[in-house]
Amino acid sequence: MESKAKVFGHPAHPILVAFPIGLFVTGVIFDVVYLVTDTPVAAAVAYWMIISGIIGGLVAAPFGLIDWLAIPPNTRAKAIGLLHGGGNAIVLLLFIGSWLLRRQAPENPGAWAYFLSFAGVGLVMVTGWLGGELVDRLGVGVDDDANLNAPSSLSRTPMR
Repeated sequence: MESKAKVFGHPAHPILVAFPIGLFVTGVIFDVVYLVTDTPVAAAVAYWMIISGIIGGLVAAPFGLIDWLAIPPNTRAKAIGLLHGGGNAIVLLLFIGSWLLRRQAPENPGAWAYFLSFAGVGLVMVTGWLGGELVDRLGVGVDDDANLNAPSSLSRTPMR
């Protein structure tokens, strides 16, 4: 099933999700660095990684929704897509909660801020796997005429 939201011939959603995933994971890495070293700058970096990830997630989400709406009803892909999107909405809420708890003192987050961000990264591992299932197993976002010798998406050459 070909993606409905493309950038230069490629599905937009998989391009954009790399940013929030990477930023959220990096935020948690800096949380761990802070917990191990007690270096306030590490906690501040985590704060900024998290807010950047939230922005990136909010940008990526509409493109995923556009593609999900195009999936035919009563298919495994529609159900997996709902779990993927719903789970990622929860991921965003967890990180928004963590960010809100950090706002007053980014250099000294409390236990709940850590709990929410760690839970968010745990869940994003599951939702990321579901996204891979959608693309790799179910063909969502894959050009209908994709093959090993297909021309560049930037060329005007027909796929067949």
